[in-house]
Amino acid sequence: QVQLVESGGGLVQPGGSLRLSCAASGIIFRFYDMGWYRQAPGKERELVATIPRGGDTVVADSVKGRFTISRDNNRNRVYLQMNSLKPEDTAVYYCNARYPITHVDYWGQGTQVTVSS
Repeated sequence: QVQLVESGGGLVQPGGSLRLSCAASGIIFRFYDMGWYRQAPGKERELVATIPRGGDTVVADSVKGRFTISRDNNRNRVYLQMNSLKPEDTAVYYCNARYPITHVDYWGQGTQVTVSS
C-alpha cells in the first residue's frame, strides 16, 4: 500500500519560513519523480516544484528563488524549504509521487500552510 505523509505545515507570518516533509512508503522511492503541489481555496491545484529521479528540478515562477525542493533517497523523503513566505502562498500543500514510465500518480493527504500576520 502506497502512503505519502506530509508534515511541517502551519501558521507563519509573512517573511517567515517553513520546511515541509513528505515520507513515502510502499514504493521504490528512487524510481519515482517527486513533487509538491498546492491548492488555495477556490483555485485549482498547481505545481510548486518537482524533483525527478534524475535530472534538474522544476520550480514554479511564483516561488522561484524562495522555495527549494530536495529529496533523500536513503530516507524515502522529499522536502520543500519555503522562505520569504507571502500571504498568497497560503494553501494546502500536497506531496506527489509519479512513476515516470506509466505516469501513475500517488498523492498525500495534504498539509495546510497559512501565511498571515
